[in-house]
Amino acid sequence: MPLDLFSVGDPIADTKAPTDVPIGERWSERRFRGRLVNPANRRKMTVIVVGTGLAGGSAAATLGEAGYQVKSFWYQDSPRRAHSVAAQGGINAAKNYRNDGDSVHRLFYDTVKGGDFRARENNVHRLAEVSVNIIDQAVAQGVPFAREYGGLLDNRSFGGTQVSRTFYARGQTGQQLLYGAYQALERQMAAGNVEQFARTEMLDLIIVDGRARGIVARDLVTGELSTHYADAVVLATGGYGNVFYLSTNAKGSNTTAIWRAHKRGAYFANPCYTQIHPTCIPVHGEYQSKLTLMSESLRNDGRVWVPKERGDTRDARQIPEDERDYFLERRYPAFGNLVPRDIASRAAKTACDEGRGVGPGGLGVYLDFAEAIQRLGRKAVEAKYGNLFDMYAQITGEDPYATPMRIYPAVHYTMGGLWVDYDLQSTIPGMFVIGEANFSDHGANRLGASALMQGLADGYFVLPSTITEYLADGPFPKVDDSHPAAQEAVQGVTAQIDQLLSIQGTRSVASFHRELGQLMWDHCGMERTDEGLRKAIDRIQELRQEFWTNVKVLGTWGSFNQNLEQAGRVADFIELAELMCIDALHRRESCGGHFRAESQTPEGEALRDDENFAYVAAWEWTPQGTAPVLHREDLNYEYVHLAQRSYK
Repeated sequence: MPLDLFSVGDPIADTKAPTDVPIGERWSERRFRGRLVNPANRRKMTVIVVGTGLAGGSAAATLGEAGYQVKSFWYQDSPRRAHSVAAQGGINAAKNYRNDGDSVHRLFYDTVKGGDFRARENNVHRLAEVSVNIIDQAVAQGVPFAREYGGLLDNRSFGGTQVSRTFYARGQTGQQLLYGAYQALERQMAAGNVEQFARTEMLDLIIVDGRARGIVARDLVTGELSTHYADAVVLATGGYGNVFYLSTNAKGSNTTAIWRAHKRGAYFANPCYTQIHPTCIPVHGEYQSKLTLMSESLRNDGRVWVPKERGDTRDARQIPEDERDYFLERRYPAFGNLVPRDIASRAAKTACDEGRGVGPGGLGVYLDFAEAIQRLGRKAVEAKYGNLFDMYAQITGEDPYATPMRIYPAVHYTMGGLWVDYDLQSTIPGMFVIGEANFSDHGANRLGASALMQGLADGYFVLPSTITEYLADGPFPKVDDSHPAAQEAVQGVTAQIDQLLSIQGTRSVASFHRELGQLMWDHCGMERTDEGLRKAIDRIQELRQEFWTNVKVLGTWGSFNQNLEQAGRVADFIELAELMCIDALHRRESCGGHFRAESQTPEGEALRDDENFAYVAAWEWTPQGTAPVLHREDLNYEYVHLAQRSYK
């Protein structure tokens, strides 16, 4: 690896988890050892929470109810528009309602294994412990989980498990859970404990005496810049999948908040760990702006297949059973269609690369419900998946009850994010990162239905318990606009906006984003190679130079200007994309969603290199023109032994 691409700094370690007790006691022990803030002092302290998805909304509501003065920021018109609303399939919890052998330890084991042994044991075990509380919290809020005939909560299975631990509300689980968090948040707003800032985007972090003390934000309606100060800052702004341009994320989802924090000193961990979801509606046009997810829950009853012969273009219903290849069931008989997402995605790609793909361009495989409809009846299938089938029919014009769905992998989630310790605090004191915005729980591949679990675990239970250790030293000295750090941050944001508007080049913002996305999909997507990553890095560097000399941003900054919003976000995506490729290039192994073609088993599975790469890669920002600095956090496994993943 050329040293000019990055340099190696000192190792980093999480010192907050109490490793002197068994793993099953560490979370309760951490809560006991952590310092508290008494109720009278909480009223004197302010916490900024950026983002109102499941993590941010639940955190703001819980901190408000605890008595802190909370400032809540979101760029949509309502907290209910956060991208968490789009989650479909369900939320995991180790309740063992089906009496099928589930337990906290099994959820812990499945998550570590599913992440291909690249996650911290301590964090994952805590997540599994807290999962059981989340369901009780949601039910108490009135979340309408599906129930069996007798009234008990129902469960279904998701990928990478052999038990049924996923609670769901048809195909709208994220929406219902978000409404529960939103209700709690609105209650605290009405009580005066949470101050709301709608249609407001964070553009920089204000650091005073080495601590995160506030943010610079822009009103997206008026264009006005403002500063906001607090004793601690919490980022809950989601993932960065839109670096690929086409993804299942909402179009507004972006990396700006965490990237600007990274440039202020927060380490960025494992940026190359991105998840490709196997069941998405295939791309259907050159100017398509986003992709649509088809829930993983569909693989409970849907069977994935392609024709056995290349170039078979017959209607799916005309292909006999003995001429179909149910390739997931064939290759992974123990888990069948419910293998983890990274494995299912690569298997679908392999089938299409062999010339057996279906639909336009051969970029699709079938997800077939004929057997389920015959076994259960149409009404039963409709009761489980009706809204998902309706969505598919509206988008494609095809009836999935009559003909198999066509699906293909697409970017869905990012396991990488800002580095945090066991307390969810970043390398910047006073800045905490929760939900998909951090890296902590999923390793190199997230299991299905675990994103909602992590978001609510962080927001309702973990952050409110750990932030007290930091705030016990507060309240901190007041900061206002006269402070040099605040003035410098505002000036930096102003200068960037002025620069973007002054270039007046010939290329649109969208054209840069589209080219970047295709470059990342081709070279840092489902399969990565040394040659391809180097090619991508070279082109990204050229693209960044061209962006800052030839982009054309319309309008002015003192008004509603979505073109300007996108320009700032794409500028951040370009810088992030380079770091993603450097991270992928330096990690000369395959693990989970990071698949290096040079590192695979004879069967084409991901081949890890535990001797050299069993660590978290935490990257430190350096000024442009100098290489980022890699800090390694060694991963130690006491309770789940390192092994080659097998789902056969």
